[in-house]
Amino acid sequence: MTGYGRGEASQSGFKITIEAASVNRKQSELAINLARGLENLEPRIRDEVNKRVSRGRLNVRVSWHAGENGSSAARVNLPLARNYAKELGRLARDLKLAGEVTLDTLLRIPGVIESGDDGSHAEEFWPAVEKALRAAMDSLVKMREREGAHLASDLKSRVGTLRESVDRVAKGAPEMVERYREQLRERVRKAGLETPAPDDERLLKEIVYFADRSDISEELTRLQSHFKQFDSLVKSKEPVGRTLDFLAQELNREVNTIGSKCTDGAISREVVNMKAELEKFREQVQNVE
Repeated sequence: MTGYGRGEASQSGFKITIEAASVNRKQSELAINLARGLENLEPRIRDEVNKRVSRGRLNVRVSWHAGENGSSAARVNLPLARNYAKELGRLARDLKLAGEVTLDTLLRIPGVIESGDDGSHAEEFWPAVEKALRAAMDSLVKMREREGAHLASDLKSRVGTLRESVDRVAKGAPEMVERYREQLRERVRKAGLETPAPDDERLLKEIVYFADRSDISEELTRLQSHFKQFDSLVKSKEPVGRTLDFLAQELNREVNTIGSKCTDGAISREVVNMKAELEKFREQVQNVE
């Protein structure tokens, strides 16, 4: 599910800004981009985010900067810069390369500019980070909930279509045996043989065998049970995306079994329609929290 949220908080002359954005993904994936000096807070941020979101790809960006009363405490590591300048100059002479070591070159070297904060004081800023994170996640979750309401409506509509197809299959199943009886009699007649009587023993045995082989009462019962489970899931306040994903697989299993058992034209058409609707249902479920 998609969503975006932003939160801000101030502490000790610094302003903390957190942006959180999520996109659809079947599994859970969290990426956290932390400003230098706040790296030690990643485990706590990860725990807080995982409490609110259980599915999707989520990116959290945490930045901070000093206000009028704050200090960034940035400084130049002069000994390191001197050593780099000396070694780079020697390298240029050894390789007989033209040009000089410039200030821009030295400033690009990791460690030459230091924040002055090794992360040991990051915990002191947790109250502000937590406040900004809570605001960002509140906004993100609200947006995901609005999308979830639309998804729930769409899924209910698709399950309603499936229910109608299952009802038609259930009504048509008993007539399927009688149609098979007539088809057998018609094939015998077209073959130029004597048409068997309705109570002919051989005909009755073939019909009984067909009825047993094509019995779909168990599959229809399980489908109705899955529909009831869906009704319960859409009312739940807990994450149900993975459960719905499993339910979609079970629905598809029952529909496939009905299709393999029944060769009747009317029922086969219903099976094709149900498979098409289930595919849309399964794709939509991937977006559900």
